[in-house]
Amino acid sequence: MKKHILVIPGDGIGAEVTVWGRKALEQIALKFDHDFSFDTAQMGHEAIENCGNPLPDETLDKAKLSDAILFGAVGHIKYDLDPSLTVRPEQGLLKIRKELGLFANLRPILVFDELLGASSLKPEILKGTDILFFRELTGDVYFGEKQLSADRNTASDLMIYHRYEIERIAVKAFEAARNRRGKVCSVDKANVLESSRLWREVIQEVALRYPDVQTQHLFIDNAAMQLIRDPKQFDVILTGNLFGDILTDEASQIAGSMGMLASASVGDKMGFFEPIHGSAHDIAGKNIANPFASVLSAALLLNIGFGLKKEADILTNTISDLLKEGYRTLDISTPETLAKNILGTSEMGELIIDKLKELFPKPYDHVT
Repeated sequence: MKKHILVIPGDGIGAEVTVWGRKALEQIALKFDHDFSFDTAQMGHEAIENCGNPLPDETLDKAKLSDAILFGAVGHIKYDLDPSLTVRPEQGLLKIRKELGLFANLRPILVFDELLGASSLKPEILKGTDILFFRELTGDVYFGEKQLSADRNTASDLMIYHRYEIERIAVKAFEAARNRRGKVCSVDKANVLESSRLWREVIQEVALRYPDVQTQHLFIDNAAMQLIRDPKQFDVILTGNLFGDILTDEASQIAGSMGMLASASVGDKMGFFEPIHGSAHDIAGKNIANPFASVLSAALLLNIGFGLKKEADILTNTISDLLKEGYRTLDISTPETLAKNILGTSEMGELIIDKLKELFPKPYDHVT
């Protein structure tokens, strides 16, 4: 298979972890004789600093010519401390999703048994949890009209959804449920919000096309509570942009750490694959970021982006094997973890690649 992959490291720990996602893809290409070519581009704070634009035209042009994108993170603390700044790193991320038609964000929440103790929830509540989130990406308050009064005393963000936006992600969620446990839970706030009432109406219409899939509706507040009370009850969770953003971050604690979670943003043609952990500037440059999520993002790229499930499973199983052997990064360590097995970003990344080389005895010396 011949594919072209654009790597956008982005900000903060993005570059530190994305290098290992790319290296893992290079190992897979060698083993299975795939032809993966790579290019790099800027986005976010780094791009603002260099050219004043969070999504340079050159980056967007490269993205449109790629078969998939492996991304790191965007963000910087200066923007958190100064809300008045009008050019912001996250604008690049929102724009590239819109420009590439990436309307569905898929976030698998899979709990590795070896990390049951890394979560703040009881192991007996977590064990066996396997959730796939479908978060709509191009509508909602993030893209609705925004207003700020001249005296800066009143602000508003329009929460807006169109029928077609809801329908197309609903179809993807129901199709996915058919290949899983056959359950979709749609999350909204239909008792209060008009946009949520339209959301629920469309979901109910789409559900009629899938009589083999069980459909459930929960209000966002109840869903947030149920996610912690009994996460195993969920199979596919389908929700809007804002609610999905919040719920998936909550769900990261089910897996033990944001450093363990990957995501895929897809449309009808291509995909954008990234860890959910963000730029994490408080740990950037300290060699303590967890590279697992970037490698798992590479696995999603292979599976969802290119249809290479066997290759994707090899990356996921490699991480599972390392966890079983007791290796941890700081974010997923527990009091029982031996200090010698707590590794930094680069050390864990090298261990992942070494593990892949052991699985595939081929000449790898030319891989960089």
